[in-house]
Amino acid sequence: MPSVVIVGTQWGDEGKGKVTDLLAARADVVVRYQGGNNAGHTVTVDGEVFKLHLIPAGILNPRATCLIGNGVVIDPVVVFQELEGLRARGIRMGELLISPRAHVIMPYHRLLDQLEEEERGAGKKIGTTGRGIGPCYADKAARLGIRVADLLDRAALRERLQQILPFKNAVLEKVYGRPGFELEALVEEYAEYGRRLAPMVADTSAYLYQAVREGRKVLFEGAQGTLLDVDHGTYPFVTSSSATAGGASVGGGIGPTLLDKVLGVAKAYTTRVGEGPFPTELCNELGDRIRERGREYGTTTGRPRRCGWFDAVVVRYAARINGLSGLALMSLDVLSGLEVVRICRAYRHRGRVLSDLPADVRVLAECEPVYDELPGWGEFPPKIKSVAELPPQAQRYIEHISTLVEAPVVIVSVAPERQQ
Repeated sequence: MPSVVIVGTQWGDEGKGKVTDLLAARADVVVRYQGGNNAGHTVTVDGEVFKLHLIPAGILNPRATCLIGNGVVIDPVVVFQELEGLRARGIRMGELLISPRAHVIMPYHRLLDQLEEEERGAGKKIGTTGRGIGPCYADKAARLGIRVADLLDRAALRERLQQILPFKNAVLEKVYGRPGFELEALVEEYAEYGRRLAPMVADTSAYLYQAVREGRKVLFEGAQGTLLDVDHGTYPFVTSSSATAGGASVGGGIGPTLLDKVLGVAKAYTTRVGEGPFPTELCNELGDRIRERGREYGTTTGRPRRCGWFDAVVVRYAARINGLSGLALMSLDVLSGLEVVRICRAYRHRGRVLSDLPADVRVLAECEPVYDELPGWGEFPPKIKSVAELPPQAQRYIEHISTLVEAPVVIVSVAPERQQ
């Protein structure tokens, strides 16, 4: 396994955590390169469920070194909570290194995130998790951010906050009528976080470059999905970072020529959390059945996911944007027992058939799916080991998806466990 980037090809929640965990067992280095604790990766090992939000899923491999790259926004509270939770469960972890260039989620980011979402009102909400990710990335772009490096120097942290806090407090007080934050309290709290983080802070870009040059096996763990990418997703119903394969280079601090393969992850159906258009959504008993059988509730928020048929237009778009080497098809077992399964091959919009994803969400909201209908299949045999053991109808379903999305299916998941 060379340098492999894992990306979601739908609206997130595709099962990237399981794929990362599977491949991380053979990796030397696992890199988280974008997003924050708005992501949630669920991994099931020997019947035990692990829900990770910020720590790379590769942490369950004690031989791997896990990196949190410069493209990630970090809430120190969450870092310590997750590490302590894993230790409490007796997990033997590998080394964790954090980039000093990564930006830090501050308390005012979380509060502003929640207030801004409330202000949008019903029908206009983005669907943010309220964890402060968007405001933190906004400050990064506006050059008003606090980085991990700032937490390591109390005087530097105070100086940065002296510049930033008057603006944040003015917004809180004058726009939202809320009290602001006190300078010294923030300095004290976050300087202490810096002290605790210091042993983990390292030049992750240099470490990663050397690892690749030495031929070590490197896995880049993406969060969210292509349709949530700030540039290429269904804007404005997107996250605030680059959730596509290009983000691995920028957010990991490594040149694109050092990335070898891109593995896309898709569910055998489609889900979405939050607001935004969803052409294949099933707002009926079948959608409810898929949700309950697939345990489709957000790892981070607990919100029920919207469920629908597999959308090949979306995944074909993701295959192009990411340059996929292959596709991992997850949760195929959830569709077992249905007499008929459908795959959206194109959209119909005002009398025209569209084979490509429209850039304008207003157009997408008006699109109707054009379906291919295939026969369903029964329950899978226990301890299935290969695609050849699947029912012929399930094999045909996989082949049809591969043809429509123009990418080979190289992994098929048939149950929650790591080896299934």
